Amino acid sequence: MTNTASTPSMIQMFENVVNRWSTKKIIKKLSEYCEKDGASRLEVALELYVGVRKDACLKCKLAKRFISSLIRLGGGSFGASEEQIKEKFRDKYWRKGLANVIKGLGVFGVHKPFIPGAPFQVVWDITYACNLKCKHCYANAGEKLRDELTTSEAKQVIDKLAKMGVVILAFSGGEPLVRHDFYEVAKYASDKGLYVAVATNGTLINKETSKKLKEAGVQYLQISLDGASAKTHDSFRGVNGAFERTIQGIKNAVEEGFFVSVATTATKLNYHEIPKIIELCEELNVNWFMMYNFVPTGRGRFILENDLTPDEREELLEQLWEKLKTSNVSVLSTAPQFARVALEAEDATVIPTHFYNPNLPNQLRSLSDFIGGCGAGRFYMAIKPNGDVIPCVFFPLVVGNVRKDDLEDLWLNSPVFRTLRERDILQGSCGTCPYRYVCGGCRARAFGYFNEITAPDPGCVRNLAFYNRLKAELLTETFQPIKEGKAPEPIHTTRL
Repeated sequence: MTNTASTPSMIQMFENVVNRWSTKKIIKKLSEYCEKDGASRLEVALELYVGVRKDACLKCKLAKRFISSLIRLGGGSFGASEEQIKEKFRDKYWRKGLANVIKGLGVFGVHKPFIPGAPFQVVWDITYACNLKCKHCYANAGEKLRDELTTSEAKQVIDKLAKMGVVILAFSGGEPLVRHDFYEVAKYASDKGLYVAVATNGTLINKETSKKLKEAGVQYLQISLDGASAKTHDSFRGVNGAFERTIQGIKNAVEEGFFVSVATTATKLNYHEIPKIIELCEELNVNWFMMYNFVPTGRGRFILENDLTPDEREELLEQLWEKLKTSNVSVLSTAPQFARVALEAEDATVIPTHFYNPNLPNQLRSLSDFIGGCGAGRFYMAIKPNGDVIPCVFFPLVVGNVRKDDLEDLWLNSPVFRTLRERDILQGSCGTCPYRYVCGGCRARAFGYFNEITAPDPGCVRNLAFYNRLKAELLTETFQPIKEGKAPEPIHTTRL
């Protein structure tokens, strides 16, 4: 383990080595797909490195020697031993993730925040058909689109994602379980080596469904629960009885052995119930509780008045931080400010992110700059039912379509994605905040309120001036169309 004084210099040395033109060129070459060994040379090299593969072609064996040296240097920079690294990456999904990280180093270098060589996660709204009528639905779901991807097209997309090096494929909607070919498509993704997750309202997860999901290779279920009582949850979901069916769905998922995350979208209507929701999660023995930011998109634009104030959000994140330290359920949030709240705490040794709560000793705090907060267009991207590609499901800015565009080219070269990856160009406090590399504000919220991807996130206490101005304008301009039943127009950049 390195000491505090030496860590910055070792990290700088790692950056200097990786950012060399020659190193990046080698990594790019190693990222190529090896037809003989059936994976990218990076993945094959890592399999050789940790001992789960005994033989490979000569080029992949040579790749293993280079990767071993790079991992030793990187691990030493951040205080991890080689044996610790090998133990962790004997898991195929961690190994796939590491290959993606190394590929990102070859393409983008050591960037703050970090950019992987392919989306670490792709969230795919596989259908907009749904059996509920949620008032905050980002997709405005209910009926399937006429031009949703066919089964054959879906499998072709999965082939491309697997070859790119995507680690996690999360199916969402709408309600993905109502799509007629869902289990076939999910099984195909699992067979291609992707970690398959499903975001669902839980009402359809009975014992039979649980077994079918297991057989299809699904490993992770995120189940939405927006209240600790039927009154609150059913009001959100628009269907009486949804709460009881969702609770039973959670129980069935836990019993079947899935990794279960309960997701709650925080608004003024339910945020006081969140401590009770976490207690319920503890009783149900789920793995994670995920607090989702409210984002003004889809039907959510009709309930803007229920968004939390910056102070309310700050208070809630502080409560979540305290709960994280004592609960047997891991507490996470899509609000990127959660990392800043943790780092500001005197005893913070955990840097919470959307995906993971890694325990980081003080000398490794510099890692948090690379974890990076908001991952829209940087750590993940999303696909709509018709194949449109967007930065995240809450961010309805189309950058391409899987039917006509090369997904890898979009990831590497989309001007929108490139902009989202740069924190120093953000407006308001988001661009000058010392925590901008670990947070950066929610880009979907910024876009939803200001129609500008570099705008400040008005939900942060460090952007109060923008929030107060926005609040005054919303009261006079936006809420009136809502009362008339019309969707409000986005607020434009002239107001920044």
